[in-house]
Amino acid sequence: MSSHMMGPQQIVEKALGLSTADGCQVIVSEDSDANLRWAGNTLTTNGVSRSRGVTVISTVGGAVGVVSRSNPDTEALAEMVRAAEDAARRNDPAEDAGPLVTPEQAPSVPGWDNAPVETSIGVFSHLATGLGAAFERARSADQLLFGFASHNLSTTYLGTSAGIRLRHVQPTGKVEINAKSADYARSAWAGTATRDFTDVDVAALDAELTVRLGWAEKAIALDAGSYETILPPSAVSDLMIYAYWTGAGRDAAEGRTVFSAPGGGTRVGERLTDAKLTLRSDPGAPGLECCPFAVAGSSSSMSSVFDNGLAMGATDWIRNGELTNLINTRFTAAKTGGAVAPPIDNLILGAESPGPSLTEMIAGTSRALLLTCLWYVREVDAQTLLLTGLTRDGVYLVEHGEVVGAVNNFRFNVSPVDLLGRMTEIGPTQPCLPREWSDYFTRAAMPPVRVDGFLMSSVSQAS
Repeated sequence: MSSHMMGPQQIVEKALGLSTADGCQVIVSEDSDANLRWAGNTLTTNGVSRSRGVTVISTVGGAVGVVSRSNPDTEALAEMVRAAEDAARRNDPAEDAGPLVTPEQAPSVPGWDNAPVETSIGVFSHLATGLGAAFERARSADQLLFGFASHNLSTTYLGTSAGIRLRHVQPTGKVEINAKSADYARSAWAGTATRDFTDVDVAALDAELTVRLGWAEKAIALDAGSYETILPPSAVSDLMIYAYWTGAGRDAAEGRTVFSAPGGGTRVGERLTDAKLTLRSDPGAPGLECCPFAVAGSSSSMSSVFDNGLAMGATDWIRNGELTNLINTRFTAAKTGGAVAPPIDNLILGAESPGPSLTEMIAGTSRALLLTCLWYVREVDAQTLLLTGLTRDGVYLVEHGEVVGAVNNFRFNVSPVDLLGRMTEIGPTQPCLPREWSDYFTRAAMPPVRVDGFLMSSVSQAS
């Protein structure tokens, strides 16, 4: 019998029934995807796909064996269970070994018996109508629009020998549009995240791109240097997400990250900025909802297979400028003395008293750069979390309250943790799409910020 002839619940129960290990966990992921692409003001391709992945995690005397396969049939499922058990028996006990999560430690989530959900090309109907109007406008303005949209509905089923039965449906959608002048000399990017595309305002995205292409009609050459810089929410999110990804409590306690305290331990309890800023995650955040329980196919400093099913709630990572939590599994929390705080798939930055909007920031600027897009962000130094990257598709010079032109691209060097202390204005928080990390992380809400001394380390030829 093929995997798709068995429902995901049947796969879970079958694998658990075959297990002879001390403990067994089964994760089934059902993914339904749709995509739409366009180039040169014309829709080009679209498609839909569906896939299934199964992971079996066996524990024997504290040792772990993990086997994952795509769409296994009944015979292959039995082989997976045996292979996972054999691996566990060969392996040494896992450092993070512990009891499996019990139903009492898991959230109450309805819907276990429900079938996986599926998307379709029809999810783009509202978007396609808006794109048609944008294409017409671009043609009349001698401009070109390129881009793509994707929608994923991922249904995850988690069952364990400890009695856990959990199901979660995660919608993930995004739209990215790149506008260019007909001679390709000018370029601008805009994007948005969405759950179902009904809230995507193509006209607003197109209007934003039109304004930015207009700004770029005047080209201005600037040298490398340290500039007062305004960052829209998307650019802020790319920096804050990287800081979040390096926030493992164990790594910090072992002295390997920017969150390590001199002499040992972590910086939890330390004030990172005088600004009343809070960086938080919340599985129930409206519009940014994500899985409320832990799911891990392998263990690391940030996750543990022994935590699968553990309930997750709202967590403040930074509260009113003070580092309050780092990411900890049950094991690393016990090891470091931190609180149990599994990673959550959204991130929100906000000020206690938000200041001006992005438009108001520009209007109140004497001279600064407006940096709309970060690209190719990479870590240079873990101890300070110094990042480097390139600007792309829009760096503009603001003078006397107006954008006066587009400047050349730069390579930048900045630490997002250091940046927290140099934010001189913080606007209202709004949902945004991280450009650099949108393939991995789309559920973000950030404010526009003004930063004192953003280092453009060299002029870049990137375009």
